[in-house]
Formats: sequence, structure tokens, C-alpha cells
Amino acid sequence: MPSATPELISPRSPRVSAARRLARRNFRGKERLFLAEGPQAVREAAGHRDTLVELFATVEAAERYADIIGEARAAGARMHLADEQVIADISTTVTPQGLVGICRFLDTPFAQILAARPKLVAVLANVRDPGNAGTVLRCADAAGAEAVVLTDASVDLYNPKAVRASVGSLFHLPVAVGVPVEEAVAGLKGTGVRVLAADGAGTDDLDDELDKGTMGGPTAWVFGNEAWGLPEETRALADAVVRVPIHGKAESLNLATAAAVCLYASARAQRASGGCRSVTES
Repeated sequence: MPSATPELISPRSPRVSAARRLARRNFRGKERLFLAEGPQAVREAAGHRDTLVELFATVEAAERYADIIGEARAAGARMHLADEQVIADISTTVTPQGLVGICRFLDTPFAQILAARPKLVAVLANVRDPGNAGTVLRCADAAGAEAVVLTDASVDLYNPKAVRASVGSLFHLPVAVGVPVEEAVAGLKGTGVRVLAADGAGTDDLDDELDKGTMGGPTAWVFGNEAWGLPEETRALADAVVRVPIHGKAESLNLATAAAVCLYASARAQRASGGCRSVTES
């Protein structure tokens, strides 16, 4: 059982100050470290090899999540018991859950993703909202995608809000960052992946694509900016520009919802008869 006395009680402690600075992008990039807050993220980080470096926990959280503390120690993370004010000072959430981890960057080189010949990929082109980026990553993980690519104009993968919105999926699948969209599309096409641009004004209808049986092969979906979608030059790079049909009166779907629909449509087609995966393949 942990000691009942926190070792870190001052927000001015050097360890606390170093952790707090990771809320800022320039410090994250310099140190190649980021914050993972809450039990779910910390558990996933502890289970991801050589990722969790340090863990700050209140006494109450250390007792409540003793299993996570054990996993963190087994992973070699340095453990710090801290009082609630210290955790609040480090955390970027309004209601901290008592656990904040410091993790090493874990993005994957784009060339390594291509070498694995992925069957389903989400490409985020100029996506600026960290909550949307994290949610699309979560959707991609749930749909069975093998990779996510964030272009050089997209939000920082390690923004605390993006990490939280991924709900642990950041630790589940390879993510490449800072890839120019032209390079991303060309590289994926070069490995035999069909590239589809998701756009509300697309000339091709998602339902029609499914009916025609054209979505069973390796596929990458390109998703654009939340406010203005994909520019014409990006749409022109794709093999097809596909819209999600609106059967009701809604004006449109938000980015994360549209991404979920598109990714799951591909996942189902790929697992159907004639698709690029068997029904038993993960």
C-alpha cells in the first residue's frame, strides 16, 4: 500500500514544473514527452512498451487504482505521490481524476506504416481541432484501421485534449505525423491503397460505392478541416470523392461522425465475401 503522505506538495517543485510545461506544444516537442491523464490513458500507456516515464498520483487515486500503479511500476515508470493541488496544477482537465502520466512520443515513421501494407487508414488533412483528431483516431481504432496519418497542417497529436479524446486509442495503432498530404496520398497509392476523399459535396455516394462492391480492397480515407472540408487540390489527389448520404433533414455530419460512418463502411466491405480480409482476421 502507498504511504499516506504525499512526497510532492508544492506546485513549485522542479518535477511538477517540468510536468506542467508539457501542456505547451513547444516543450512537448523539445522533450518529446506528453501528458496522459486519467486511469484509462495511464493504463494504456503502462501497457505500451517503453512509453510511460513518470506517474503522478494522489494518495486516494493510488489506492483506488492500485492495479494501474502496479502496472506502471512494472513498466519502470517513476512514481510520485502528490497532493490534490499538485495534480490539479499539472492536469489540463477541470476535474482531474488523480492520475497524470508522462509518456514518450510514440508516433511512427510514415515509411514504416507503408511497409506494413495497411488495409485501412485514416488521413487527417488540416484537421485543427484536437478533440476531433482524437475522436477520429478512436473511431479508426474501433473500426480496425491499421494506421492514422496526420498531415503537416493538422493539430499536434500530443495536445492533451487530443490524447483524452482518443480514450487510449493513441496507444493502440501506428500514427504518423507531419506528413504532407501529397506525400501521404502518393505513398498510400504506391502500396496499392485506394484513396477516398470524404466530402459532403462529393460526386460519388457512399451507398452507391457499397452497392457496386468497390470498397472491399485496401482503402485510405482522407478527412478535411472541420469548417471548410477539403480544398480542391486535395480532392484532386484522391481516386474518388465520396459523400455520406443525408437521408433526413440534417444539413451535414460533423467530422468525427462522418469518419466513423466511412471507416465502418470500409471495414464491413473488407470483411465481406471478396473483401481484402477474412471474417476471422483482426
